[in-house]
Amino acid sequence: MRVKFRVERDVLGEAVAFVARALPARPVVPVLSGLLLHADEDGIALSCFDYEVSARVHVSGDVGEPGTALVPGRLLADITRSLPPAEVEVSTAAGMVMLTCGSAEFALVSLPLEEYPRLPELPAAAGIVDGPLLATAAAQVAPSASRDDTLPMLTGVSLELEAGRLTLAATDRYRLAVRTVSFEAVEPAVRASVLVPARTLAEVARTMGAAGPVTIAVGQPEQDGARPADGLISFDGGGRRLTARLIGADFVKYESRFKVAFDASAELPAGQFIDAVRRVSLVADRITPVQLAFHRDVAVIEAQSDGRARAVESVPVRFDGADQVISFNPQYLLDGLAAAALTPQSHGGPEQATAPGPGRIRLQFTSPAKPAVISWIDTEPPADAATAAFRYLVVPKRTQVAG
Repeated sequence: MRVKFRVERDVLGEAVAFVARALPARPVVPVLSGLLLHADEDGIALSCFDYEVSARVHVSGDVGEPGTALVPGRLLADITRSLPPAEVEVSTAAGMVMLTCGSAEFALVSLPLEEYPRLPELPAAAGIVDGPLLATAAAQVAPSASRDDTLPMLTGVSLELEAGRLTLAATDRYRLAVRTVSFEAVEPAVRASVLVPARTLAEVARTMGAAGPVTIAVGQPEQDGARPADGLISFDGGGRRLTARLIGADFVKYESRFKVAFDASAELPAGQFIDAVRRVSLVADRITPVQLAFHRDVAVIEAQSDGRARAVESVPVRFDGADQVISFNPQYLLDGLAAAALTPQSHGGPEQATAPGPGRIRLQFTSPAKPAVISWIDTEPPADAATAAFRYLVVPKRTQVAG
């Protein structure tokens, strides 16, 4: 089928980059490495699908001949990144896809359309969430998911949807991140609990920050038979859509792990504390922890690496409880602090939260051997940690969260 259209270089480049990130690294069949180009009177749609994840974006352009073509996706992404600043013309001829931009011309072999799978049918819409808010929540939670594929349940992010509230949670057994955001359900009775691949939520964090309203659609499996949209979740906003197969497992029951009362509670200035932990962590290696010693008015942060280096820094603290020392894996601690600091910038998207806001970090724990909870404070008096929008449970060094 012939196709011909013209589009701005930057528009095409952003669209191709978005879809190409969803392409499989090692496709089971070569045709799944393709990126689908479809042009009609409504504009130009770019998409991909490998039976697990699909991505689709719609852009405006000047369509000369409506049609569809399938091209090598990663090669097209490499080409569009290198194009000169000029309008791009795409056309097909004799089994080739021709791309012209200024004086640059490329000819790509067209992949067989008849072998490419149809994009999945969309499940029913569950509700709408603010795009920047969703992107920030995904950025806060997704890094806590496990990368161990032998435990599929831990590689996902739990999404619990109900009228008025969307809760995201992820754990790798050593830390547990939970974020709750407002959610406008299609119907008041809507309730769903699904497990989404963490890589999909990471892409949501990367691409939905400026999307405006994002529609979440969910198709859950039925025991008495399968429907075309069963086991799928879709995020659709700003002309972009991501669809992924759900992970068929139950997430851990985590609410009971957040204690209502703690023996020790520290409140620290966010920027000063995070910067101090980051500096001190420079001398820690993979097996040595960062140690936090809390006193009534000061917190001492210390790390060392097998006699080669040592760092100590103090920050002011408002501390309730007996003097205590607690140690953490430096990366897990920094991940939690950075995620908590995203909360004030949630409406601007995670990409705008390059520095902590004017709030405080709250660290609560009972003993150096039991999990601590990190949350954010930006009100006076502080909100109850049990109802905080973001909570990060982190296990002290040398212990684990029960799986």
